[in-house]
Amino acid sequence: MDIKEKFGLRLKTLRKEKGLSQEELAERSGLNRPYISGIEQGKRNVSLEVMEKLAVAIEVGIGELVNF
Repeated sequence: MDIKEKFGLRLKTLRKEKGLSQEELAERSGLNRPYISGIEQGKRNVSLEVMEKLAVAIEVGIGELVNF
């Protein structure tokens, strides 16, 4: 499993723990749902700016997102 897949799995786990759908996460983060899906599937490289948007949207620190 590469780092993109690990990050995607971690994001999906945290999103589900918060009770959010991909659509809700997309709305909160300002990203689109297909992009969120691609991240969760390990198909997207994620910038620091996107990491920050995701962390704020699911109310965790960036460190939580990369705590594999």
